[in-house]
Amino acid sequence: MAKGRLLIIGGKEDKDGSTPDMEGKNKDFSPNEILKLLTVSKDDRIEIITAASSEPESMRKTYTKTFNEIGYSNFDFLEVCETQLHTDYQLKRVSAAKTVFFTGGDQDRIYEKLKDSALKSLIKEKYNNESGFTIAGTSAGAMCLPEIIILEAVNGEAMLEHDIELNSGLGFIDNCIIDTHFVHRARFGRLAHAVILYRHCWGIGLGEDTALLIEEGGHATCKGSGMVWLLNAENIGQTNIDSVEKGSPIYAENLKFHILTDGCMFDFKEKIFKGSR
Repeated sequence: MAKGRLLIIGGKEDKDGSTPDMEGKNKDFSPNEILKLLTVSKDDRIEIITAASSEPESMRKTYTKTFNEIGYSNFDFLEVCETQLHTDYQLKRVSAAKTVFFTGGDQDRIYEKLKDSALKSLIKEKYNNESGFTIAGTSAGAMCLPEIIILEAVNGEAMLEHDIELNSGLGFIDNCIIDTHFVHRARFGRLAHAVILYRHCWGIGLGEDTALLIEEGGHATCKGSGMVWLLNAENIGQTNIDSVEKGSPIYAENLKFHILTDGCMFDFKEKIFKGSR
């Protein structure tokens, strides 16, 4: 059982007043609510990895402003490049950190840079063995964390055979596939497709400005102003997934899902849902 915490965020989390629509419509909206969960104490060290982004400088500017507003006093940005990836300097910084936070961009870019690195092994070791250590990711930074990641898929009306591309992920958490911007970008079909292919995995569809905080390896709590969808294909009945021709639609019987909002909890080990009070 992992001793650390996993914070997976659906993207577009409130930072620098970036979610005015949610602020006006949802009475439970709380400024910077998600990012305040990154650490147990505001003095804890946070290492921010922007490797997924094509505009890391812009990311730095935004998160620096927001983190200062929250009151975080001990954070910096960790460069992940070939010349530094395997250095003691990088490993010492992560060793001293209580949180490693992956920002958004391209999930495959993070995976390709970290997949065989000592840095990845150290982060996983700390997550498994260090109480209070947090791995956090938003958007692509969340999608890259499990053992399987969605690289690309067509967001069409139907799920079509061969219209989804999956790859190995960083493997910080087993038995799940994560998708982000889930409601706003109409991604139900592609996550359903992924879990029908990998039925041992839960599909976690994260809404924007919404997160799932997973503790003790499986106790999850929904946080934020949107929704988290949990998809399960373990007990599907009839399906043509193994025989469908390329380009043809896929069907499936008995695909199950749960919808979580702020305060709802789910135990992945016991498969128990608990609604918010």
